[in-house]
Amino acid sequence: MAALPKHDVFQAIADPTRRELLRLLADKEMPVTVISGHFPISRTAVSKHLRILSEAGLVTERKVGRETRYRLQPDPLLELKKWLSYYERFWENKMAVLKHYVESKDL
Repeated sequence: MAALPKHDVFQAIADPTRRELLRLLADKEMPVTVISGHFPISRTAVSKHLRILSEAGLVTERKVGRETRYRLQPDPLLELKKWLSYYERFWENKMAVLKHYVESKDL
């Protein structure tokens, strides 16, 4: 039986630094030394953010020699997508109303 993650996807992406980490790791695997060069915070702080993302299942880590490399694991983002898709109908409705309003006015 798999253990439940310590942090869920919503908690993990709540922080803008962690969202930027996900964006950075979307294209390639990177070690924490390279990742931390992209942020104005300490390597320790970056490592803490990576740990939270890892606990939420959003990043994977693997050892290569003495360094740990991180990579985006996008599958847990499906939970977020499903949640947002429910509310998308409200946005689409507002856009349809706005479109109707704009198109019905004589300019």
